[in-house]
Amino acid sequence: MAVRIITDSASDISQELAKKWNVTVIPLKVRFGEEEFLDGVTLTGPDFYKKLVETDVIPKTSQIPPYEYSECFKEAVEAGDEVVYFGVSSGVSGSFQNACMSAAEYPGKVFAIDTKQVCIAEYIIVQRAVELREQGLGAAEIADTITKELDKVHVIAVFDTLEYLKLGGRLSSAAAFAGNLLMIKPVITIDEGIVKVIGKARGSKNSHNMLMEFVKNHGGIDMDRPVCLAYSGFSDEMLKKYVEDSKVLYEGYESKLQYAVVGATIGTYAGPGAIALAYYEKG
Repeated sequence: MAVRIITDSASDISQELAKKWNVTVIPLKVRFGEEEFLDGVTLTGPDFYKKLVETDVIPKTSQIPPYEYSECFKEAVEAGDEVVYFGVSSGVSGSFQNACMSAAEYPGKVFAIDTKQVCIAEYIIVQRAVELREQGLGAAEIADTITKELDKVHVIAVFDTLEYLKLGGRLSSAAAFAGNLLMIKPVITIDEGIVKVIGKARGSKNSHNMLMEFVKNHGGIDMDRPVCLAYSGFSDEMLKKYVEDSKVLYEGYESKLQYAVVGATIGTYAGPGAIALAYYEKG
């Protein structure tokens, strides 16, 4: 009996990496007007940002319907496998509730975990589950271990512009105009499954300092657990600058750093130029 690990594309785990990890990534759907795409499958990160900056249409992501989960879980169980599903935070999407409805059809066989995270924080949780599977843990043990560790997972991100928060209806036009004029960069995290703005920095240097302060105040980085950095848009230059500015955090552990591209779920509101860090705290 094998353990299948399943997640959704809000984790920003590419299909290529999913194959390497032997993980199934169910894509959310992304719509630009009448055009519909499968996140990370028929619409890659670079193509998403190209469409985002070239069109006035604000993309929308739709949750994964119950029948898609049912088909995926059914195939695994009928093959004699156990399943652990790691879902995007129920605080930002209804997908997890749909997963729970489908998982209930297979008690003791399918375990659905609300990561209470999104983006690369979900990514490192899934990677941790892969490590536990390699250690020989069963589905129930993996689900229990990950659940107990969720409060040690942190993500922090800096948006380069407020424009897409405004276009997505999350910020007033006046506030966005004033913020962009003053080079204000919102610093966000996920707290109890909800996206929260924890600060506003003026300029890149101050925003990088806020990221370092956040890590200091939230346990420091456990380099024995997965760590991931990410960027949105077409270039990783801002991320490289952040890594250089904050190298004291990673000195001696550079080989353990992983990099990803922020996908449609957060990219819709972040726009190009955002950077993010996800890690497990020490202790």
